[in-house]
Amino acid sequence: MSAVSSRLPVFPWDKLEPYKKTAVAHPDGIVDLSVGTPVDPVPALIQEALVEAADSPGYPTVWGTKELRDALTGWCERRLGAVDFAHENVLPVVGSKELVAWLPTQLGLGAGDRVAYPRLAYPTYEVGARLCGAEAVVYDDPTELDPTGLKLLWLNSPSNPTGKVLSKDELTRIVAWAREHGVLVFSDECYLELGWEADPVSVLHPDVCGGSYEGIVAVHSLSKRSNLAGYRAAFIAGDAAVLGELLQIRKHGGMMTAAPVQAATVAALGDDAHVAEQRERYAARRAALRAALEAHGFRIEHSEASLYLWVTRDEPCWETVAYLAEKGILVAPGDFYGEAGERFVRVAFTATDERVAAAVKRLG
Repeated sequence: MSAVSSRLPVFPWDKLEPYKKTAVAHPDGIVDLSVGTPVDPVPALIQEALVEAADSPGYPTVWGTKELRDALTGWCERRLGAVDFAHENVLPVVGSKELVAWLPTQLGLGAGDRVAYPRLAYPTYEVGARLCGAEAVVYDDPTELDPTGLKLLWLNSPSNPTGKVLSKDELTRIVAWAREHGVLVFSDECYLELGWEADPVSVLHPDVCGGSYEGIVAVHSLSKRSNLAGYRAAFIAGDAAVLGELLQIRKHGGMMTAAPVQAATVAALGDDAHVAEQRERYAARRAALRAALEAHGFRIEHSEASLYLWVTRDEPCWETVAYLAEKGILVAPGDFYGEAGERFVRVAFTATDERVAAAVKRLG
């Protein structure tokens, strides 16, 4: 029973519990900026679509309804610049974390195979490699990797945790290198609509992929753009051969997006107004926290996109976590995301306006 779990690292968030207790004890309560979980309401039109589809007694399909596939392909063309996108180029998934964790297994990877991801990265990339017994490899520049045995290359732009954005030229160079060496690219683009000081580009853009989706797949989520983390609404898009194989595997595994969530996704992808409104909320919170942190003596690096500020005051990250916890502010230690983050913390700006204002006051 313990054979698989023994392959995995200690669940990082458990380490934060003592600091959370300290922050909770603050007289004005905790300001939790550790996890980037949405706190604002689900837009009304999405809730209405979910309710209207609530009478769904039958099984949904893994590939989703025609309406959902139309919405996914249409959004990829309209928002990402993809061209000639067909239903075979999209596949709904049950939240992006599930996809990241189980993708190497579903691709048939195992011992002797290598999975690469950024040196500072979302921990689930490593978890996915460990679950299937593959070797996890980190990189600063993926084109400097030894391609021998490298079966899966994760890109993440905008980055979680740093907010760094890969330029169109960088993406083009990486995609060309991966194709030359027969390496499958999965690009985690879940924060693509949250660029602040940069305009993130998808690997599906024709300037990057040359109009061909061979060997590339993009991962997208509605959790952040539409406040749908609780709905587990996400999808992948790109190489039809790769998606077709995953579709067959996921059919056997019963990995179906719930029918009401499919309907809600259609509504969410068909409306840009709620996305713009949510961006304005995040932009204001970001500006307030950034100014307060910098005035308090912190330095912020990258952070040109996503829902986080990558922050340091040139000390071990757990010292910073402890210092801010005494002020009732909980943040994520940078070493959750790799050894290279050991002197940084990640500060989410997903708290309510009232809690963000409380943090700004305490820092002041």
